[in-house]
Amino acid sequence: MPKQKTRKAISKRIKVTARGKVLRNRPGASHLKSRKSPSRIRRFRQEVQLPKTFAKHAKTMTGS
Repeated sequence: MPKQKTRKAISKRIKVTARGKVLRNRPGASHLKSRKSPSRIRRFRQEVQLPKTFAKHAKTMTGS
């Protein structure tokens, strides 16, 4: 049986930690920052954990 290919779009957007958590970046941080509050801009820097329901799918897509 052939190897499963990695979905490159997903692998560029998520990160799997050593304990198996799946992290993603918050959307909306790249432009139109003048109208967003400083606390909101700081929140964009933090990574968010994916829900378990989607994390399972994301792990299979990345091959990890």
